[in-house]
Amino acid sequence: MLDKLITSKTRVKLLLKFFSNKHSKAYLRGLAEEFGESTNSVRHELNNLSNAGYLLSTENGRTIEYHANTQHPLYPELKNLVHKYLGLDNIVENIIKKLGNVEMAFVTGDYAKGKDTGIIDLVIVGDINEKNLQKLTVKAEEAINRKIRSLVLSFKEYEELNKTLSPEKALWLWKS
Repeated sequence: MLDKLITSKTRVKLLLKFFSNKHSKAYLRGLAEEFGESTNSVRHELNNLSNAGYLLSTENGRTIEYHANTQHPLYPELKNLVHKYLGLDNIVENIIKKLGNVEMAFVTGDYAKGKDTGIIDLVIVGDINEKNLQKLTVKAEEAINRKIRSLVLSFKEYEELNKTLSPEKALWLWKS
């Protein structure tokens, strides 16, 4: 979908990186390595997005760190577009809202880092029926054409694993 609308594959990767999770920050060389692209092509697209005001940059010694401009008027729209592209809106509507007693839900792993690998790692905290979760997950996977791996925790288990899960780096979908 996005790759048909936006013809630059590098620009699509940058939008996914920075607009899937507002906490994503990255440097030019790290992005080039992550994307498997030349620093020149990544720099060109970073400059385009920065000049348009979608990205902000901070100098840190000899390097420049980039992140999404959450104050840009189009930030909410771009974030929603990226979430729809990744299927995250579908997960909220067709899994989380239908499960009932969900205290919180978030995505970890590659998707939380803005990488579209085809596998979504979903953590759900609450008292839910896991058979129902399995049925809803199968339907959502078919709709978004991605694999969903879910981990269900009680609130007590979540508190015990809190540091391991790194929720500050997670992509939050739901908090009651």
